[in-house]
Amino acid sequence: MPKLIALLLCSSMLCSVAFAASTGWQTARHLTAELVSEYQQVTPGQRLQLALHFVPDPHWHTYWKNPGDSGLPTKLSWQLPDGVSVGDIQWPTPQALALPPLMNYGFEGQTILLSELQIAADYPADSIQIQLQADWLVCEEVCIPAEAQFSLTLPVAAQAVPATDYADLFSTALSRLPKPLSAAGQFDVSGGAFSALINLEVKKEVSAFFVAQSELVDHAAVQQLSVDGTQLLLQQPLNTYFSSAPEQLELVLIADDAAYSVQLSRAAPSTEILITQGQHSDTALWLILLLAASGGVLLNLMPCVFPVLSLKALSIAGNSQHRRQQQRDALFYSLGVVLSFVALALLLITLRSAGAAIGWGFQLQSPYLVALLVYLLFALGLSLSGVVQFGLGLMNSGSNLAAAKGSKGAFFTGVLAVVVASPCTAPFMGTALGYAVGQSAAVAVLVFVALGLGMALPFLLLGLVPAVARLLPRPGAWMDTLKQWLAYPLYLSAVWLVWVYGRQSGVDAQALLLIGLVCIAAACWLWGRKQLAQAGTVSSVLALMLLLLALAIPAVAPAPTAQQPTENSLSHWQPWSAEKLQQLRAQGKPVLVNMTADWCITCLVNERVALNTDSSKAALALYDVTYLKGDWTLRDAAITDYLRQYQRDGVPLYVLYWPGQAPEVLPQILTPDTLATTLERLSRQP
Repeated sequence: MPKLIALLLCSSMLCSVAFAASTGWQTARHLTAELVSEYQQVTPGQRLQLALHFVPDPHWHTYWKNPGDSGLPTKLSWQLPDGVSVGDIQWPTPQALALPPLMNYGFEGQTILLSELQIAADYPADSIQIQLQADWLVCEEVCIPAEAQFSLTLPVAAQAVPATDYADLFSTALSRLPKPLSAAGQFDVSGGAFSALINLEVKKEVSAFFVAQSELVDHAAVQQLSVDGTQLLLQQPLNTYFSSAPEQLELVLIADDAAYSVQLSRAAPSTEILITQGQHSDTALWLILLLAASGGVLLNLMPCVFPVLSLKALSIAGNSQHRRQQQRDALFYSLGVVLSFVALALLLITLRSAGAAIGWGFQLQSPYLVALLVYLLFALGLSLSGVVQFGLGLMNSGSNLAAAKGSKGAFFTGVLAVVVASPCTAPFMGTALGYAVGQSAAVAVLVFVALGLGMALPFLLLGLVPAVARLLPRPGAWMDTLKQWLAYPLYLSAVWLVWVYGRQSGVDAQALLLIGLVCIAAACWLWGRKQLAQAGTVSSVLALMLLLLALAIPAVAPAPTAQQPTENSLSHWQPWSAEKLQQLRAQGKPVLVNMTADWCITCLVNERVALNTDSSKAALALYDVTYLKGDWTLRDAAITDYLRQYQRDGVPLYVLYWPGQAPEVLPQILTPDTLATTLERLSRQP
């Protein structure tokens, strides 16, 4: 009898081992592991969880599905009988594991990887043989690859029996999974950065995010997060090894209350996802309009605008004794400015909706339009010098001109002022224009209207406020002398644009443009003789032919070529590219990015005063800063995308990248010590 009892006990023990819910622990270097079933007995048609349970040594870790800059994710290979299948790993929320300059994603401490097992409803056998081979990488300062085989047998019966001893293990595993988030989201990878826009149902405070796709983002780079109501905006630079992006990807958000998993779809090519460092898109509209108007006022002080505004100032001074005409001129000038800005806004919106990558000053990226502007400024200068009279009501200011004629002149002076203002970006303009391009068409037009009103404001005050108008001098003979002197700023502006044209198209095309200027000068002289009744019809025809020849010359000029830095300049700066910037940031190096254009006077002044000085070069060398310059003189879609990352629609843009800190956008107007002071401050921050 005792022998029978002992035999039954042994049989019971063997059965319990054969049908246990765990394989038992297997020991590898710096890690122990077991395979556990949620149920110790299962039924056909059932779904249950299997858990690969890791316990690494202290300070050792395994990796998430996107391991980050180094490492490998755990891989599972299953062998199951027919009628039984298993799903993919349900990954827990990862941890950021910093190993400067690298950033990895993985798990320290107890790790539980769940996989769902599904049994067919018609499964015929009385047991399920589960075979698993697991491959993993466990790391601390060194990494050790390992593998193990697990075998687990589960009995199949009419009733399922939970593995109560492991209930806490599975409860812990489920609590570590990111919660599925029902939210619509899109992502984009243009301009050298991963950008995502997620529409949340409820506003959440998100502090970090993990991109599940490997080799997509620069894992060690600073993440940018901002919230606009229930819209969450995310950005992180692209990985050095980035090659392509999937159409769908998973994102794990770390919020104050939990971790969430959200699925993102890739945005259509025409969709813009804009992220601004240090500036949220929920800025009050009234403040943006105030910035736009202030920028418009300051635009009058820009050197590219002054020559044309001198014409308007001369006209208002000439009409100082005719208040009604003075008021009319001020109103029509303002109307010309505002309508020109509206037309420019509508053109920008239309071209962008068609997929064009353009921004503020885009018309000067066309060499032909630059050539036309050279002709226009040169012809206006000849008019002020007395060679020809165009009848715009701007020259013979003191005479009794017809009201319509003077109004027309004032209106087109406003139009011309906007055309030549486009190379300049005054303070406050960058913020306002960047905001405008990310809003609806109506809001964008409203911002441009505010910009135009700001630019026209000084002349509105002169024309409509008697106290201000009384400050103007009385008209007299001095006006004719001043009129001729004011021709020279126009000539200098034309010379500057000839230089821009040469930078865009080369010296051969520049020489052809100078021939075109000679044709314009001859045409104006002939037309001036016709106006003085000193020439006949032949002179008029010859003038027209010369004008047509001048217009044709830029059209047949050699195609523009990209400018390359000279050998001497390479020691100071390097040409910008998104790939070069990513590579430098991945190496943990500080970088200064300067987005400029030859037609941008503000850019050229900043470089001469603040960036190309000996003190700035010394500061760059002292802090080992790599200076990258992007040239937007000709249209460049990559630079346009980069500008949009910082909600800028034009140049200049200066961005300083310091390792471990968020990118810092420098002011649009630089002083000689701006760069050195900023670098010193950043170097002292922890």
